[in-house]
Amino acid sequence: MRLRRPARALIAACVAAAAVACGAADPDDFPPPPSGFGTGPLATPAAPSSPGGTPDLETPAEVGTGLDVPWGIAFRPDGTAFVAERDTGRILRIAPGGGPAEPVYQVPGVVARGEGGLLGLAVSPADPELLYAYFTAESDNRIVRFRLGAQPQVVFQGLARAGNHNGGRIAFGPDGLLYVGTGDAGEPRRAPDPADPSGKILRLTPDGQPAPGNPEPGSPVYSRGHRNVQGLAWDSRGRLFAAEFGQNRLDEINLIEPGRDYGWPAVEGTGGAARGYADPLVTWGTDEASPSGIAIAGDTLYVAALRGERLWTVPIEPAALGTPRAVLDGRYGRLRTVAVAPDGALWLSTSNTDGRGDLRDGDDRIVRFPAR
Repeated sequence: MRLRRPARALIAACVAAAAVACGAADPDDFPPPPSGFGTGPLATPAAPSSPGGTPDLETPAEVGTGLDVPWGIAFRPDGTAFVAERDTGRILRIAPGGGPAEPVYQVPGVVARGEGGLLGLAVSPADPELLYAYFTAESDNRIVRFRLGAQPQVVFQGLARAGNHNGGRIAFGPDGLLYVGTGDAGEPRRAPDPADPSGKILRLTPDGQPAPGNPEPGSPVYSRGHRNVQGLAWDSRGRLFAAEFGQNRLDEINLIEPGRDYGWPAVEGTGGAARGYADPLVTWGTDEASPSGIAIAGDTLYVAALRGERLWTVPIEPAALGTPRAVLDGRYGRLRTVAVAPDGALWLSTSNTDGRGDLRDGDDRIVRFPAR
């Protein structure tokens, strides 16, 4: 791993982005980001979104087994967990602290192909009975919200879908707004285009509208130049970090600043700062990581690695990230999502039934590590 210190008019939610050229791109085809992008008023989260404390990684307890590609994990304030199964479209409920995984909802219209399906989950901070889900439909990726037993309401749609690079992580930030990690849908030219919501981090109101104070007024885009974002987490200072899959060389952890361009496809890893791009704080070789979910507990960033089959722990320092350390190396196989529960426990899901892992008895599973 390597360390370093540190959009235009409204994108119509009901219209898919225009198709663009597919395949790998020549970095020289992409000039530095325009200086006009991101010059509007910015809103900064003012409070942390994760509890303090340190999870005890030496005391695991399985709280769910026999699951089908558990992807999103979200908690109500009382500790009740909801889990999204990517390929079945089901949402499961697990009691606070663990217990049987109970199917409680079937998201209609989920089309699970390749890396698509039922992906991220979030619980409304204003109403814990209201859930949000990001999923792949027949024509696009979209976000819906719903109450158990009721029909879902589409709040954002028109995100490009593909066999891979669907993004999918959603999370409410400390400011009460909904943040969305999207992928480039296998079309790199989408990522730097401020008029295309793919290959971005979006910042939305709970109703799915562009949030006030976004870098470009009337646009949902918060940052751009991303290949495939599947991890979002805030530290105690309200700073947003994101995990990003590299192509052939380097995976990344980025500190997300509104209006910045993170370089894809012109840059993979570091080396873009001189051209106006934001460089990552941490990079790994793709065989060491393939980072999906991330979470923060206390002053540590936890990164779930798929191909790397380990959990990375990264110290959070005032002006940088410290040296990553690998734990649970190979113990559970591919790791998809890591999340911090209201009681400070760390929940970790495996992804060995996704067609790329080696199955173990009980897969897929969710493991809980209690707070110290």
